[in-house]
Amino acid sequence: MYQYDHYDQTLVDERVAQFREQTRRFLRGELTEDQFRPLRLMNGLYIQRHAPMLRIAIPYGLLSSRQLRKLAHIARRYDKSVGHFTTRQNIQFNWPRLEDVPDILAELASVQMHAIQTSGSCIRNVTCDPLAGVCPDEIEDPRPYCEIIRQWSTLHPEFSYLPRKFKIAVSGAAKDRAATQVHDIGLQMVRNDGSETGFEVLVGGGLGRTPMIGQTIRPFLAKADLLSYLEAILRVYNRFGRRDNKYKARIKILLKETGIDEFTRQVEAEWAHIRGQLVLDTAEIERVKRHFTAPDYQPAGEGTVETQAGADPRFAAWLRNNTASHKIAGYRSVFLSLKPRGVPPGDVTDAQMDAVADLADRYSFGEIRATHTQNLVFADVNQDALFELWQRLDAIGLATPNIGKATDMICCPGLDYCSLANASSISVAEDIYSRIDDLDYLHDLGDLRINISGCMNGCAHQSVGHIGILGVDKKGEEWYQLTLGGSSSNDASLGERLGPAVDKANVAGAVETILQAYIELRQDEESFLDTVRRLGINPFQERVYAHH
Repeated sequence: MYQYDHYDQTLVDERVAQFREQTRRFLRGELTEDQFRPLRLMNGLYIQRHAPMLRIAIPYGLLSSRQLRKLAHIARRYDKSVGHFTTRQNIQFNWPRLEDVPDILAELASVQMHAIQTSGSCIRNVTCDPLAGVCPDEIEDPRPYCEIIRQWSTLHPEFSYLPRKFKIAVSGAAKDRAATQVHDIGLQMVRNDGSETGFEVLVGGGLGRTPMIGQTIRPFLAKADLLSYLEAILRVYNRFGRRDNKYKARIKILLKETGIDEFTRQVEAEWAHIRGQLVLDTAEIERVKRHFTAPDYQPAGEGTVETQAGADPRFAAWLRNNTASHKIAGYRSVFLSLKPRGVPPGDVTDAQMDAVADLADRYSFGEIRATHTQNLVFADVNQDALFELWQRLDAIGLATPNIGKATDMICCPGLDYCSLANASSISVAEDIYSRIDDLDYLHDLGDLRINISGCMNGCAHQSVGHIGILGVDKKGEEWYQLTLGGSSSNDASLGERLGPAVDKANVAGAVETILQAYIELRQDEESFLDTVRRLGINPFQERVYAHH
């Protein structure tokens, strides 16, 4: 895990002192709201519906147990004892007092954390495969490159005021678990004909008001050219991206209006000018790689976990749904579900954070990862410890066996917190959960992604949900548009709208009807997404609008 050096720590400490003075001046009336707004956004502070919201960066989702204990302490002391994990692998606190935020940032700085570039028109937190470094299908560990990009992009003077926010995701595995195709830039590690490892570069993906799938502008980019090529893309965007209309300001709109061929030509021309000035040399890559060395793996016993699973069906279900294969024999990666019934998706209490930090120290080398699906991961668990870990997670409410299942919903804070939202998300998610929990248990709905956003910004990625739900306002009432057939994995696609919006009281019933139709129409072990792609949306449409 990357550790700050003297320069990192100085930069973060100086930013805390700077913002403390800016906040003091604002509270004394020396700065207007308009003057203070860009300053607070540069430090991850939003003014939401009820209180300020502070978004804290978790670079590529990686946390130490010490950092998680600090987040638990912040939740307890400065918030309402809850943190909310987001689809950018970050954490948000929804109830801090404005005058306390400088103190919170100082506490974060003491454990090498900050809130810089978690908002504003800049390069946001770089995201990554939550199983990076441990998954068997990996070409190469992408985390060192995420860290290199983080260092290059943090406070980059040329890209502090882009036309709009800018998001980068990196995947190093055959299966895309980082949603690279729905980012402004997606980097997929690949091998060329000479077995050299580099990057396929995708540009122009994004969700929100105008969802689009990214397009490949360079099938293979050598590692040495990574930063210069990113810089070339950002320069073209910074120069030509729309600044007159925030709804048309993302790079996906520029790419669409320019055309992929002309856009690529502009990037390549810019790159030719700067390629030799910004070379990522092997020594620098190796220096950063040394921060991501493998832990001290221990051999596991034979057959114990299979015996335990055979004796306990609850453990067997958790083992099947919430653990993933590992490149080291005798180890598994363990997902901690932040989606139990009756809890807003992605929420975790201070007590749970403290407990998870203790469990990470005991079972996973003191490291925790946040996923873009709003769950947590212990990447390195010896299979001999799985049963004991499951019991301990079960005791703190983090062992719901639903990872990748129907009730593992991605959900934004919606109208309950967000000042941008048109409609509720959390209460709709709870209503759906109560309807489909038993249905999933009875029929094993398999891999199923339901994403719910309370507004067009699409923070919960509803456009790429297998079932997407988007809240809209109709004359002061909450209505919901449904889409089917989206995906953010290798086979990325945007969902197709099912039909007219459904009122709030009938959303959960509509989802239940869709899933009942799937149970009737699926062939053998066919997934929900494959069934929708085979049949189209008509059979689902007919059933939903016959009932509603």
